[in-house]
Amino acid sequence: MKKNLKINLSWLALIVVLFGILEFLATTNILNLYYIQILMGIGISILMGLGTNLVLGFSGQFTLGQAGFMAIGAYATAIITQQNPTYGGFYFSMLVGIVIAVLVALVFGIPTLRLKGDYLAIATLGMAEIIRIVIVNGGDLTNGAAGLTGILPYTTWPVIFIFVVAITILILNFLRSSIGRQVISVREDEIAAEAMGVNITRMKVLIFVMGAIISAIAGSLYVGYIGTVVPKDFTIMKSIDYLIIAVLGGLGSITGTILAAIVLGILNMFLQNVSNLRMIIYSLALILVMIFRPGGLLGTKEFTLSRFFNKTKGAIINGTS
Repeated sequence: MKKNLKINLSWLALIVVLFGILEFLATTNILNLYYIQILMGIGISILMGLGTNLVLGFSGQFTLGQAGFMAIGAYATAIITQQNPTYGGFYFSMLVGIVIAVLVALVFGIPTLRLKGDYLAIATLGMAEIIRIVIVNGGDLTNGAAGLTGILPYTTWPVIFIFVVAITILILNFLRSSIGRQVISVREDEIAAEAMGVNITRMKVLIFVMGAIISAIAGSLYVGYIGTVVPKDFTIMKSIDYLIIAVLGGLGSITGTILAAIVLGILNMFLQNVSNLRMIIYSLALILVMIFRPGGLLGTKEFTLSRFFNKTKGAIINGTS
């Protein structure tokens, strides 16, 4: 018990120190607006990567529909905040986006999550395209293909930082719970899990809904700092971008996802002047990772501070602590 308390306090101290460093760099203008925007973009990518990894890495469901849920959150915020341009309206719109995303996830998830592999990927891709087409044909409400502009900057980097930390903690605690273990058992062997009494469909739908919630939150935060939203921002390429983050970090690794989002965010910053080569370099990076690290940067492992309290363990172990 005392050991766990020390580890938790150490993580809390690390988070506070990291926040303090970023706040100091921002207030002293060492991190100017350009770098702050990159930092915020990395935070959004972390959230979307976590949502994708939760569905694909921990429950084994190949999804290409996360961009659709992100679009729901983004448009919910854009529409509601134009009518109620306050911070209260912003967080209310985020709640509305979550509710709509949950309903859509249930409507599509219950019948389609019985599929597996490529068939499920095609079904979720179709779902995301349906969402995007509905938005395009939304008339005055969504302003069609032209999208919505003039959204006030409700999102700041501390807000994204808090959401990233809070959602990461919630996911880690969920995965350590009995339900989380059931979800992982579904990924490992559906037949064995069902034989042990695990409701396979319920676990799949639960994780699918959780991934939808995280993506909707990320969408609200995204439009809150971009200030504009158009349907073309949520095509299949957006889902693939976040799939790359999950695969690069390691399917089944939360800290791997965070690390991959940071690495790709920094890489993207240096490739701004050669944007035409960005996807080529991304592809080469993925090929090299798949050759030398087939399981991703961290595989299914997590970074832990427990080695500072137990010298018999390494800095990277299986599972979470």
